[in-house]
Amino acid sequence: MNIAIVKMAEMTQEKTRQVTKQYGLIGYPLSHSFSKKYFESKFEKENIAGSQYELFEIDRIELVQKVFEIENLQGFNVTIPYKHDIMKYMDDFDHSAKKVGAVNVVKISRDGKKTGFNSDYYGFRTSLENWLPKSNNIQALVLGIGGAAKAVIAVLDDVSIPFLKISRDASKGDLTYTQLKNESEIFQKYQLIINTTPLGMSPNVDGMVDIPYDYLNANNYLYDLIYNPSETRFLATGKKYSAHVKNGLEMLELQAEKSWEIWNS
Repeated sequence: MNIAIVKMAEMTQEKTRQVTKQYGLIGYPLSHSFSKKYFESKFEKENIAGSQYELFEIDRIELVQKVFEIENLQGFNVTIPYKHDIMKYMDDFDHSAKKVGAVNVVKISRDGKKTGFNSDYYGFRTSLENWLPKSNNIQALVLGIGGAAKAVIAVLDDVSIPFLKISRDASKGDLTYTQLKNESEIFQKYQLIINTTPLGMSPNVDGMVDIPYDYLNANNYLYDLIYNPSETRFLATGKKYSAHVKNGLEMLELQAEKSWEIWNS
């Protein structure tokens, strides 16, 4: 069992009295966590006493049962690879989780009921609506068909933005990257381009999705879910061709705040 779980399960009686509300993150691995740093900073800045956020690194989903036993647990975030596997432990689901088909926030009520939410959905939707100009003509290309794309696709569907999924595998997406490059007239019809792949993420910052960048212009909007580095090659190349660009930091911060709202509502 992971040390973090043991530490929490064997917390001293004095420490238990100090922590009245426990939160955390499950996943594997958890070598770097935005969430822990974010919430620790939030607790300090907003003078939130008695709350604690811990990392619960579990190498198999079954160990989540030990997490559920932690005293004063209000809920936790879920990251790779358990956003789908955690669903079988839920008693109910919010619209966001049903729509996306994945859970990244678990709320535990006083009677022990476990409800699954997807704050990635709320984070991306709010961020996109804050940034994108209001238009009835915008269409989107979603680059990638992995787990991160699910929340993006759910949002685009709910806000009525038509989209195509781009994948390396012709059987999984609407178009392949090769088709997109060979059929530039299709590419030019889509103003919003969203990268949901990990290409370009630190430390592999030289990576970049293979699309016909030279057709981009000031009418294009490039959104990269990656936040580290703050400007990926995807975004930097878009700027070179006068496209509007946005990284995933605001989405991440919004989904963290949505988690807090869910746990405390």
